[in-house]
Amino acid sequence: MPPLPGRAKGGRFREPSGCAGRCHDDGDPGLPRGGGLMTPAVRPLLLLVFWVLAAPARPGSEGDGGWRRRGPGTSAAVAEEQRCTVERRADLTYAEFIQHYAFSRPVILQGLTDNSRFRALCSRERLLASFGDNVVRLSTANTYSYQKVDIPFQEYVEQLLHPQDPNSLGNDTLYFFGDNNFTEWASLFRHYTPPTFGLLGTTPAYSFGIAGAGSGVPFHWHGPGFSEVIYGRKRWFLYPPEKTPKFHPNKTTLSWLRDTYPTLTPSARPLECTIQAGEVLYFPDRWWHATLNLDTSVFISTFLS
Repeated sequence: MPPLPGRAKGGRFREPSGCAGRCHDDGDPGLPRGGGLMTPAVRPLLLLVFWVLAAPARPGSEGDGGWRRRGPGTSAAVAEEQRCTVERRADLTYAEFIQHYAFSRPVILQGLTDNSRFRALCSRERLLASFGDNVVRLSTANTYSYQKVDIPFQEYVEQLLHPQDPNSLGNDTLYFFGDNNFTEWASLFRHYTPPTFGLLGTTPAYSFGIAGAGSGVPFHWHGPGFSEVIYGRKRWFLYPPEKTPKFHPNKTTLSWLRDTYPTLTPSARPLECTIQAGEVLYFPDRWWHATLNLDTSVFISTFLS
C-alpha cells in the first residue's frame, strides 16, 4: 500500500425484488414449473443473459456509484466535445512519458493503475456513511478561489450538489475540491493508488473533489499533475503556457463554453477531451486549463510540487 503523499500546512492537502428464477406469470410461456428441463425457446435467452453478465465492463460503464440523480432538472445538458484532441495511451512506458509528454504536452493514461477498491469506497452511500458528519471546506468556483466556506459533508451532498446554473458567477458557486483534511480523510486516501509516473524533485499531494453537473473551475495554471475521474465525466480545456486563453476569472466554465468558445477560430481553440471514469489526465507545468463536469463527478488529483 503506497504511503500518503505530502500535505500542506495545517494538515490539509494542497490544491490539488427479485424472484431469483422463481417468477412465472400464469399463461406466459417460460420455464416449466417444478424445476423441469428448459424449453428450446428459453435456452438462447438464458445464454444471452449469461453472456451479458459475464461480459467485461467498458471504461466508465461500471455504474455511477449513486451519484447521478434522476428526474427533472438533474442534467446540465452539456455534451462531450466533437473530437478529442488529447492523445490517449494505454501502453505508455515511463521512458516514453518523460520523452514525449512530461514537459511538453498533456496525455490521457489508461490502465495505469487499478483503483477499483477506492472507487467502491467513493460511492455516495459509503462516503456519506463514513464522512457525512465531517466538516469540509468549499471554495468558490472562480480562477482565484476568493472565498472559503466550511460545511458538513452531508449538507454539501444533499443540498448543494446540484446542476450548475449557466447564469451563475463563479463566486456564487461553492465547489468541493482540495482542502481535504489529512487526518479525517486518511482512511479513504490510503486505498488510492496514484499514477506510477513521477518527476524528479517533486512531491505528490492529493486533492479530492465531488461536484455537480455543469460545475467546474475556469482557466488557471499551476505545477504539473495527474487528475483521475472516479465517477462521472470531466471535460478539460488546455492551452500551453505561452498561449493565454480569453476568459473572465469570475465567469464559470459553463458560461465560457456557451459564450466564448463558439467565437474561437480553429487555431485559437484549446486542446480538449472528456476524461471518463478510470482514466487519468496528465497536465504539464504551467499549462492553462479549465474543467467542466458533465455529470455529478468524483475525482482526485495528484499534484507534483
